[in-house]
Amino acid sequence: MKFKRLMLWTNSLQGRLGVGLTLGVTLLWLAATLASGLVLRHELYEAFDSGMEETAQRILPLAVTEILNRERPSMPQQIAVLRPNKAVKFHKELLSYLVRDINGTVLLKSHDLDLTLFSALPSLGFSTQDGYRIYGESAVSSTIFIEVVEPLAHRQAAMHTAILALLLPLLLLIPLSLLGIWLLVRFSLRSVLAYKAALATRGAGDLSPIVATDLPSEITPVSEAVDQLLHRLRRALESERSFTANSAHELRTPLAAALAQVQRLQQEVPAAGLRTQQIEKSLQRLVRLSEKLMQLAKAEGGALIAAEPYDVLPVLRYLMTELSRLTDEHKLQLQVPETAVFTIMDMDALGILLRNLVENAHKYGAPEGVINVSLSSAGVLSVRNAGIVLPTEALSGLTGRFVRGPHVKESYKENESQLAEQGSGLGLAIVQAIAVGAGGQLSLHSPALGQADGFEVRVQLPLA
Repeated sequence: MKFKRLMLWTNSLQGRLGVGLTLGVTLLWLAATLASGLVLRHELYEAFDSGMEETAQRILPLAVTEILNRERPSMPQQIAVLRPNKAVKFHKELLSYLVRDINGTVLLKSHDLDLTLFSALPSLGFSTQDGYRIYGESAVSSTIFIEVVEPLAHRQAAMHTAILALLLPLLLLIPLSLLGIWLLVRFSLRSVLAYKAALATRGAGDLSPIVATDLPSEITPVSEAVDQLLHRLRRALESERSFTANSAHELRTPLAAALAQVQRLQQEVPAAGLRTQQIEKSLQRLVRLSEKLMQLAKAEGGALIAAEPYDVLPVLRYLMTELSRLTDEHKLQLQVPETAVFTIMDMDALGILLRNLVENAHKYGAPEGVINVSLSSAGVLSVRNAGIVLPTEALSGLTGRFVRGPHVKESYKENESQLAEQGSGLGLAIVQAIAVGAGGQLSLHSPALGQADGFEVRVQLPLA
Protein backbone atom coordinates (compact mmCIF):
# COMPACT_ATOMS: atom_id res chain seq x y z
CA MET A 1 0.00 0.00 0.00
CA LYS A 2 2.82 2.41 0.86
CA PHE A 3 4.62 1.54 -2.38
CA LYS A 4 1.40 2.15 -4.33
CA ARG A 5 0.93 5.54 -2.70
CA LEU A 6 4.57 6.39 -3.46
CA MET A 7 4.06 5.44 -7.11
CA LEU A 8 0.92 7.58 -7.31
CA TRP A 9 2.75 10.50 -5.73
CA THR A 10 5.74 10.26 -8.06
CA ASN A 11 3.41 9.92 -11.06
CA SER A 12 1.85 13.31 -10.32
CA LEU A 13 3.31 16.50 -11.77
CA GLN A 14 3.71 17.91 -8.27
CA GLY A 15 5.57 14.80 -7.07
CA ARG A 16 7.83 14.67 -10.12
CA LEU A 17 8.77 18.34 -9.82
CA GLY A 18 9.38 18.01 -6.08
CA VAL A 19 11.56 14.91 -6.36
CA GLY A 20 13.32 16.11 -9.52
CA LEU A 21 14.18 19.56 -8.20
CA THR A 22 15.30 18.15 -4.85
CA LEU A 23 17.57 15.63 -6.57
CA GLY A 24 18.88 18.40 -8.81
CA VAL A 25 19.68 20.64 -5.84
CA THR A 26 21.35 17.69 -4.06
CA LEU A 27 23.48 16.78 -7.08
CA LEU A 28 24.49 20.41 -7.60
CA TRP A 29 25.43 20.66 -3.93
CA LEU A 30 27.54 17.49 -4.20
CA ALA A 31 29.22 18.78 -7.36
CA ALA A 32 29.90 22.11 -5.67
CA THR A 33 31.28 20.26 -2.63
CA LEU A 34 33.59 18.20 -4.86
CA ALA A 35 34.86 21.29 -6.66
CA SER A 36 35.25 23.14 -3.37
CA GLY A 37 37.12 20.15 -1.94
CA LEU A 38 39.63 20.18 -4.78
CA VAL A 39 40.21 23.93 -4.40
CA LEU A 40 40.33 23.60 -0.62
CA ARG A 41 42.89 20.78 -0.83
CA HIS A 42 45.17 22.92 -2.99
CA GLU A 43 44.81 25.93 -0.69
CA LEU A 44 45.29 23.86 2.47
CA TYR A 45 48.50 22.30 1.13
CA GLU A 46 49.80 25.72 0.18
CA ALA A 47 48.94 27.07 3.63
CA PHE A 48 50.57 24.13 5.44
CA ASP A 49 53.69 24.30 3.23
CA SER A 50 53.92 28.02 3.89
CA GLY A 51 53.60 27.33 7.60
CA MET A 52 56.46 24.83 7.42
CA GLU A 53 58.63 27.41 5.63
CA GLU A 54 57.82 30.07 8.20
CA THR A 55 58.57 27.65 11.04
CA ALA A 56 61.91 26.65 9.56
CA GLN A 57 62.91 30.28 8.91
CA ARG A 58 61.98 31.30 12.48
CA ILE A 59 63.64 28.37 14.26
CA LEU A 60 66.85 28.18 12.18
CA PRO A 61 68.43 31.51 13.37
CA LEU A 62 67.66 30.63 16.99
CA ALA A 63 69.11 27.14 16.54
CA VAL A 64 72.31 28.51 14.93
CA THR A 65 72.77 30.96 17.79
CA GLU A 66 72.19 28.25 20.38
CA ILE A 67 74.58 25.80 18.67
CA LEU A 68 77.41 28.32 18.21
CA ASN A 69 77.20 29.37 21.85
CA ARG A 70 77.67 25.84 23.14
CA GLU A 71 80.88 24.67 24.70
CA ARG A 72 80.75 21.58 22.53
CA PRO A 73 78.78 22.50 19.36
CA SER A 74 79.01 19.06 17.76
CA MET A 75 77.17 17.33 20.62
CA PRO A 76 73.48 16.69 19.84
CA GLN A 77 70.93 18.31 22.06
CA GLN A 78 67.20 17.86 22.50
CA ILE A 79 64.89 20.72 23.37
CA ALA A 80 63.70 20.35 26.89
CA VAL A 81 60.01 20.10 27.73
CA LEU A 82 58.67 23.22 29.40
CA ARG A 83 56.22 21.42 31.68
CA PRO A 84 57.44 17.88 32.29
CA ASN A 85 54.28 16.10 33.29
CA LYS A 86 52.35 13.09 32.10
CA ALA A 87 50.12 15.07 29.77
CA VAL A 88 53.09 16.55 27.91
CA LYS A 89 55.04 13.33 28.01
CA PHE A 90 52.64 11.74 25.60
CA HIS A 91 52.10 14.91 23.57
CA LYS A 92 52.45 14.37 19.81
CA GLU A 93 53.88 17.29 17.89
CA LEU A 94 52.28 18.12 14.54
CA LEU A 95 55.43 19.95 13.47
CA SER A 96 58.80 18.50 14.41
CA TYR A 97 62.25 19.69 13.39
CA LEU A 98 65.80 18.40 13.13
CA VAL A 99 69.01 20.50 12.91
CA ARG A 100 72.07 18.78 11.40
CA ASP A 101 75.37 19.74 9.86
CA ILE A 102 76.38 19.04 6.29
CA ASN A 103 77.55 15.55 7.23
CA GLY A 104 74.22 14.61 8.79
CA THR A 105 75.34 14.92 12.39
CA VAL A 106 72.37 15.76 14.63
CA LEU A 107 72.89 19.08 16.41
CA LEU A 108 69.40 19.84 17.71
CA LYS A 109 66.01 18.16 17.53
CA SER A 110 62.51 18.52 18.95
CA HIS A 111 61.56 16.36 21.91
CA ASP A 112 59.26 14.03 19.96
CA LEU A 113 61.00 13.07 16.75
CA ASP A 114 61.54 9.83 14.84
CA LEU A 115 64.98 10.04 13.16
CA THR A 116 64.12 7.22 10.75
CA LEU A 117 61.95 9.67 8.83
CA PHE A 118 65.02 11.51 7.49
CA SER A 119 67.59 10.54 4.91
CA ALA A 120 71.28 10.17 5.85
CA LEU A 121 72.16 13.63 4.57
CA PRO A 122 70.05 16.76 4.84
CA SER A 123 68.32 18.14 1.73
CA LEU A 124 66.76 21.45 0.78
CA GLY A 125 63.18 22.20 -0.28
CA PHE A 126 60.04 20.10 -0.04
CA SER A 127 59.84 16.35 -0.24
CA THR A 128 57.31 13.63 0.68
CA GLN A 129 58.35 10.38 2.29
CA ASP A 130 56.41 7.59 4.03
CA GLY A 131 53.35 9.72 4.72
CA TYR A 132 55.25 12.78 5.90
CA ARG A 133 55.93 16.18 4.37
CA ILE A 134 59.51 17.43 4.89
CA TYR A 135 60.94 20.88 4.27
CA GLY A 136 64.70 21.66 4.44
CA GLU A 137 66.44 25.02 4.86
CA SER A 138 70.18 25.91 5.34
CA ALA A 139 72.23 28.64 7.03
CA VAL A 140 75.83 29.62 7.73
CA SER A 141 76.98 29.03 4.16
CA SER A 142 75.04 25.77 3.92
CA THR A 143 76.82 24.21 6.87
CA ILE A 144 73.83 23.98 9.19
CA PHE A 145 70.53 22.55 7.99
CA ILE A 146 67.06 22.46 9.53
CA GLU A 147 64.38 20.05 8.39
CA VAL A 148 60.74 20.48 9.47
CA VAL A 149 58.49 17.43 9.21
CA GLU A 150 54.68 17.22 9.34
CA PRO A 151 52.49 14.07 9.08
CA LEU A 152 50.23 14.10 6.00
CA ALA A 153 47.52 12.48 8.12
CA HIS A 154 47.12 15.85 9.84
CA ARG A 155 46.44 17.52 6.51
CA GLN A 156 44.05 14.77 5.47
CA ALA A 157 42.16 15.05 8.77
CA ALA A 158 41.81 18.81 8.24
CA MET A 159 40.62 18.15 4.68
CA HIS A 160 38.08 15.56 5.80
CA THR A 161 36.76 17.89 8.49
CA ALA A 162 36.29 20.69 5.96
CA ILE A 163 34.50 18.42 3.45
CA LEU A 164 32.31 16.99 6.22
CA ALA A 165 31.37 20.53 7.19
CA LEU A 166 30.22 21.07 3.59
CA LEU A 167 28.28 17.79 3.42
CA LEU A 168 26.55 17.91 6.80
CA PRO A 169 24.11 20.67 5.72
CA LEU A 170 22.73 18.19 3.15
CA LEU A 171 21.05 16.29 5.99
CA LEU A 172 18.98 19.38 6.67
CA LEU A 173 18.96 20.72 3.12
CA ILE A 174 17.32 17.69 1.50
CA PRO A 175 14.12 17.59 3.65
CA LEU A 176 13.89 21.38 3.71
CA SER A 177 14.35 21.56 -0.06
CA LEU A 178 11.74 18.86 -0.60
CA LEU A 179 9.27 20.66 1.65
CA GLY A 180 10.00 24.09 0.21
CA ILE A 181 9.85 22.89 -3.40
CA TRP A 182 6.65 20.94 -2.68
CA LEU A 183 4.99 24.04 -1.20
CA LEU A 184 6.23 26.23 -4.04
CA VAL A 185 5.07 23.78 -6.71
CA ARG A 186 1.71 23.33 -4.98
CA PHE A 187 1.25 27.08 -4.79
CA SER A 188 2.28 27.48 -8.43
CA LEU A 189 -0.03 24.66 -9.57
CA ARG A 190 -3.02 25.65 -7.43
CA SER A 191 -5.06 26.53 -10.54
CA VAL A 192 -4.17 23.17 -12.14
CA LEU A 193 -5.15 21.34 -8.94
CA ALA A 194 -8.44 23.27 -8.86
CA TYR A 195 -9.06 22.28 -12.49
CA LYS A 196 -8.29 18.66 -11.63
CA ALA A 197 -10.73 18.78 -8.68
CA ALA A 198 -13.43 20.29 -10.91
CA LEU A 199 -13.02 17.40 -13.35
CA ALA A 200 -12.90 14.74 -10.63
CA THR A 201 -15.99 15.87 -8.70
CA ARG A 202 -18.45 16.30 -11.56
CA GLY A 203 -20.73 13.44 -12.48
CA ALA A 204 -20.71 11.50 -15.72
CA GLY A 205 -23.78 13.36 -16.97
CA ASP A 206 -22.50 16.86 -16.27
CA LEU A 207 -21.43 18.30 -19.63
CA SER A 208 -21.39 21.97 -18.66
CA PRO A 209 -18.23 24.01 -19.37
CA ILE A 210 -15.50 23.76 -16.74
CA VAL A 211 -14.72 27.04 -15.03
CA ALA A 212 -10.92 27.43 -14.94
CA THR A 213 -8.98 30.59 -14.13
CA ASP A 214 -5.26 31.43 -14.03
CA LEU A 215 -4.21 28.21 -15.73
CA PRO A 216 -0.60 28.05 -16.97
CA SER A 217 -0.14 28.72 -20.66
CA GLU A 218 0.83 25.06 -21.20
CA ILE A 219 -2.48 23.83 -19.73
CA THR A 220 -4.81 26.45 -21.25
CA PRO A 221 -5.02 24.69 -24.67
CA VAL A 222 -5.96 21.45 -22.90
CA SER A 223 -8.75 23.22 -20.99
CA GLU A 224 -10.06 24.83 -24.19
CA ALA A 225 -9.97 21.50 -26.03
CA VAL A 226 -11.90 19.80 -23.21
CA ASP A 227 -14.56 22.56 -23.24
CA GLN A 228 -14.91 22.25 -27.01
CA LEU A 229 -15.26 18.48 -26.72
CA LEU A 230 -17.91 18.85 -24.00
CA HIS A 231 -19.76 21.39 -26.16
CA ARG A 232 -19.83 19.07 -29.17
CA LEU A 233 -20.87 16.14 -26.97
CA ARG A 234 -23.61 18.23 -25.34
CA ARG A 235 -24.97 19.25 -28.75
CA ALA A 236 -24.92 15.63 -29.93
CA LEU A 237 -26.80 14.47 -26.82
CA GLU A 238 -29.30 17.30 -27.12
CA SER A 239 -29.95 16.30 -30.73
CA GLU A 240 -30.37 12.69 -29.65
CA ARG A 241 -32.76 13.64 -26.84
CA SER A 242 -34.72 15.84 -29.18
CA PHE A 243 -34.99 13.01 -31.69
CA THR A 244 -36.00 10.61 -28.92
CA ALA A 245 -38.69 12.96 -27.58
CA ASN A 246 -40.09 13.63 -31.04
CA SER A 247 -40.02 9.93 -31.89
CA ALA A 248 -41.85 9.08 -28.67
CA HIS A 249 -44.50 11.67 -29.39
CA GLU A 250 -44.92 10.56 -32.98
CA LEU A 251 -45.03 6.91 -31.92
CA ARG A 252 -47.65 7.40 -29.21
CA THR A 253 -50.14 9.02 -31.58
CA PRO A 254 -50.48 6.17 -34.12
CA LEU A 255 -50.42 3.58 -31.34
CA ALA A 256 -53.22 5.37 -29.49
CA ALA A 257 -55.18 5.65 -32.74
CA ALA A 258 -54.65 1.96 -33.49
CA LEU A 259 -55.88 1.02 -30.00
CA ALA A 260 -58.96 3.19 -30.45
CA GLN A 261 -59.72 1.59 -33.79
CA VAL A 262 -59.32 -1.91 -32.36
CA GLN A 263 -61.61 -1.12 -29.40
CA ARG A 264 -64.20 0.30 -31.79
CA LEU A 265 -63.89 -2.77 -34.00
CA GLN A 266 -64.61 -4.95 -30.94
CA GLN A 267 -67.92 -3.14 -30.46
CA GLU A 268 -68.92 -3.16 -34.13
CA VAL A 269 -67.88 -6.74 -34.92
CA PRO A 270 -68.48 -8.94 -31.87
CA ALA A 271 -67.61 -12.05 -33.86
CA ALA A 272 -64.01 -10.88 -34.14
CA GLY A 273 -63.69 -10.44 -30.38
CA LEU A 274 -60.86 -12.95 -29.79
CA ARG A 275 -58.74 -11.60 -32.64
CA THR A 276 -59.32 -7.98 -31.65
CA GLN A 277 -58.44 -8.76 -28.05
CA GLN A 278 -55.12 -10.28 -29.15
CA ILE A 279 -54.43 -7.26 -31.34
CA GLU A 280 -55.27 -4.94 -28.44
CA LYS A 281 -52.91 -6.77 -26.10
CA SER A 282 -50.14 -6.66 -28.70
CA LEU A 283 -50.61 -2.93 -29.16
CA GLN A 284 -50.60 -2.38 -25.39
CA ARG A 285 -47.35 -4.37 -25.11
CA LEU A 286 -45.92 -2.24 -27.90
CA VAL A 287 -46.94 0.92 -26.05
CA ARG A 288 -45.22 -0.29 -22.87
CA LEU A 289 -42.13 -1.40 -24.78
CA SER A 290 -41.86 1.93 -26.59
CA GLU A 291 -42.19 3.75 -23.26
CA LYS A 292 -39.38 1.65 -21.74
CA LEU A 293 -37.19 2.18 -24.78
CA MET A 294 -37.74 5.94 -24.52
CA GLN A 295 -36.81 5.78 -20.83
CA LEU A 296 -33.67 3.79 -21.65
CA ALA A 297 -32.72 6.28 -24.35
CA LYS A 298 -33.14 9.13 -21.87
CA ALA A 299 -31.07 7.30 -19.25
CA GLU A 300 -28.23 6.66 -21.67
CA GLY A 301 -28.47 10.04 -23.37
CA GLY A 302 -27.35 12.14 -20.41
CA ALA A 303 -29.12 15.08 -18.74
CA LEU A 304 -29.21 13.11 -15.48
CA ILE A 305 -27.79 15.92 -13.32
CA ALA A 306 -30.05 18.64 -11.91
CA ALA A 307 -29.13 22.28 -12.38
CA GLU A 308 -29.35 22.82 -8.61
CA PRO A 309 -29.28 20.39 -5.66
CA TYR A 310 -32.68 19.73 -4.11
CA ASP A 311 -34.19 17.93 -1.14
CA VAL A 312 -35.25 14.49 -2.30
CA LEU A 313 -37.79 13.89 0.52
CA PRO A 314 -40.77 15.88 -0.87
CA VAL A 315 -40.09 14.56 -4.36
CA LEU A 316 -40.03 11.02 -3.02
CA ARG A 317 -43.32 11.48 -1.16
CA TYR A 318 -44.99 12.83 -4.31
CA LEU A 319 -43.68 9.95 -6.40
CA MET A 320 -44.97 7.44 -3.86
CA THR A 321 -48.42 9.02 -4.08
CA GLU A 322 -48.39 8.57 -7.85
CA LEU A 323 -47.03 5.03 -7.65
CA SER A 324 -49.63 3.94 -5.11
CA ARG A 325 -52.05 3.61 -8.05
CA LEU A 326 -50.10 0.55 -9.24
CA THR A 327 -51.02 -1.51 -6.19
CA ASP A 328 -52.95 -1.38 -2.93
CA GLU A 329 -52.13 1.65 -0.85
CA HIS A 330 -51.26 -0.40 2.23
CA LYS A 331 -48.85 -2.58 0.20
CA LEU A 332 -46.51 0.32 -0.60
CA GLN A 333 -44.65 1.65 2.46
CA LEU A 334 -42.19 4.53 2.69
CA GLN A 335 -39.51 5.21 5.30
CA VAL A 336 -37.47 8.42 5.15
CA PRO A 337 -35.15 10.19 7.61
CA GLU A 338 -36.20 13.26 9.56
CA THR A 339 -33.46 15.44 8.12
CA ALA A 340 -33.28 16.64 4.52
CA VAL A 341 -31.22 14.71 1.96
CA PHE A 342 -29.94 16.77 -0.97
CA THR A 343 -29.14 15.10 -4.28
CA ILE A 344 -28.04 16.26 -7.72
CA MET A 345 -29.89 13.54 -9.68
CA ASP A 346 -32.40 14.95 -12.14
CA MET A 347 -35.99 14.79 -10.82
CA ASP A 348 -37.36 13.15 -13.97
CA ALA A 349 -34.55 10.59 -13.87
CA LEU A 350 -35.31 9.90 -10.19
CA GLY A 351 -38.99 9.41 -11.05
CA ILE A 352 -38.17 6.95 -13.85
CA LEU A 353 -35.76 5.06 -11.58
CA LEU A 354 -38.22 4.70 -8.71
CA ARG A 355 -41.14 3.81 -11.00
CA ASN A 356 -39.20 0.96 -12.58
CA LEU A 357 -38.10 -0.39 -9.20
CA VAL A 358 -41.64 -0.32 -7.78
CA GLU A 359 -43.09 -1.87 -10.97
CA ASN A 360 -40.56 -4.71 -10.78
CA ALA A 361 -41.32 -5.29 -7.10
CA HIS A 362 -45.06 -5.32 -7.87
CA LYS A 363 -44.78 -7.68 -10.86
CA TYR A 364 -42.20 -10.16 -9.57
CA GLY A 365 -42.64 -9.98 -5.79
CA ALA A 366 -44.91 -12.09 -3.63
CA PRO A 367 -48.59 -11.17 -4.32
CA GLU A 368 -49.38 -10.56 -0.67
CA GLY A 369 -45.98 -9.13 0.23
CA VAL A 370 -45.25 -5.53 1.18
CA ILE A 371 -43.07 -3.28 -0.97
CA ASN A 372 -40.77 -1.26 1.29
CA VAL A 373 -39.25 1.92 -0.10
CA SER A 374 -36.73 3.57 2.21
CA LEU A 375 -34.18 6.35 2.08
CA SER A 376 -31.30 6.67 4.53
CA SER A 377 -29.71 9.90 5.67
CA ALA A 378 -26.64 8.86 3.63
CA GLY A 379 -28.70 8.95 0.42
CA VAL A 380 -29.20 5.18 -0.05
CA LEU A 381 -32.55 4.50 -1.76
CA SER A 382 -33.79 0.95 -1.14
CA VAL A 383 -36.75 -0.93 -2.67
CA ARG A 384 -37.40 -4.30 -1.03
CA ASN A 385 -40.07 -6.92 -1.71
CA ALA A 386 -40.87 -10.41 -0.50
CA GLY A 387 -40.37 -13.42 -2.75
CA ILE A 388 -38.20 -16.39 -3.51
CA VAL A 389 -34.42 -16.19 -3.22
CA LEU A 390 -32.62 -15.78 -6.54
CA PRO A 391 -29.36 -17.65 -7.16
CA THR A 392 -26.23 -15.55 -6.79
CA GLU A 393 -25.08 -16.16 -10.37
CA ALA A 394 -28.38 -14.77 -11.69
CA LEU A 395 -28.11 -11.40 -9.90
CA SER A 396 -25.27 -10.02 -12.00
CA GLY A 397 -27.21 -10.59 -15.25
CA LEU A 398 -30.46 -8.91 -14.19
CA THR A 399 -29.27 -5.45 -15.24
CA GLY A 400 -28.86 -6.54 -18.86
CA ARG A 401 -31.36 -5.56 -21.53
CA PHE A 402 -34.37 -7.79 -22.07
CA VAL A 403 -33.31 -10.00 -19.16
CA ARG A 404 -35.87 -11.48 -16.76
CA GLY A 405 -35.30 -13.48 -13.61
CA PRO A 406 -35.13 -17.26 -13.93
CA HIS A 407 -38.18 -17.68 -11.70
CA VAL A 408 -40.26 -15.55 -14.11
CA LYS A 409 -39.21 -17.59 -17.14
CA GLU A 410 -39.96 -20.82 -15.30
CA SER A 411 -43.44 -19.62 -14.26
CA TYR A 412 -44.49 -18.58 -17.77
CA LYS A 413 -42.44 -20.89 -20.00
CA GLU A 414 -45.59 -22.47 -21.46
CA ASN A 415 -47.31 -19.15 -22.22
CA GLU A 416 -45.18 -16.65 -24.09
CA SER A 417 -47.96 -14.04 -24.16
CA GLN A 418 -48.25 -14.03 -20.39
CA LEU A 419 -44.46 -13.80 -20.14
CA ALA A 420 -44.52 -10.73 -22.39
CA GLU A 421 -47.22 -9.17 -20.22
CA GLN A 422 -44.98 -9.50 -17.18
CA GLY A 423 -42.58 -6.91 -18.55
CA SER A 424 -40.03 -6.07 -21.19
CA GLY A 425 -36.92 -7.00 -19.22
CA LEU A 426 -35.64 -3.41 -19.35
CA GLY A 427 -36.54 -2.14 -15.86
CA LEU A 428 -33.23 -2.84 -14.09
CA ALA A 429 -31.25 -1.91 -17.22
CA ILE A 430 -32.88 1.55 -17.08
CA VAL A 431 -32.18 1.82 -13.33
CA GLN A 432 -28.54 0.81 -13.90
CA ALA A 433 -28.09 3.38 -16.68
CA ILE A 434 -29.60 6.19 -14.58
CA ALA A 435 -27.63 5.32 -11.43
CA VAL A 436 -24.28 5.10 -13.22
CA GLY A 437 -24.95 8.07 -15.48
CA ALA A 438 -25.82 10.32 -12.53
CA GLY A 439 -22.75 9.26 -10.54
CA GLY A 440 -24.50 6.84 -8.16
CA GLN A 441 -24.13 3.10 -7.50
CA LEU A 442 -26.51 0.16 -7.86
CA SER A 443 -26.44 -3.10 -5.92
CA LEU A 444 -28.78 -6.13 -5.97
CA HIS A 445 -29.38 -8.43 -3.01
CA SER A 446 -31.27 -11.70 -2.71
CA PRO A 447 -32.26 -12.49 -0.07
CA ALA A 448 -32.97 -8.93 1.00
CA LEU A 449 -30.59 -7.55 3.62
CA GLY A 450 -31.68 -8.59 7.09
CA GLN A 451 -34.25 -11.10 5.74
CA ALA A 452 -34.34 -14.80 4.91
CA ASP A 453 -35.99 -14.28 1.50
CA GLY A 454 -37.02 -11.54 -0.88
CA PHE A 455 -35.22 -9.23 -3.27
CA GLU A 456 -33.72 -5.79 -2.62
CA VAL A 457 -32.31 -3.09 -4.88
CA ARG A 458 -30.14 -0.39 -3.30
CA VAL A 459 -29.19 2.79 -5.14
CA GLN A 460 -26.67 5.24 -3.72
CA LEU A 461 -27.94 8.62 -4.88
CA PRO A 462 -25.31 11.23 -5.84
CA LEU A 463 -25.36 13.68 -2.97
CA ALA A 464 -24.87 17.42 -3.28
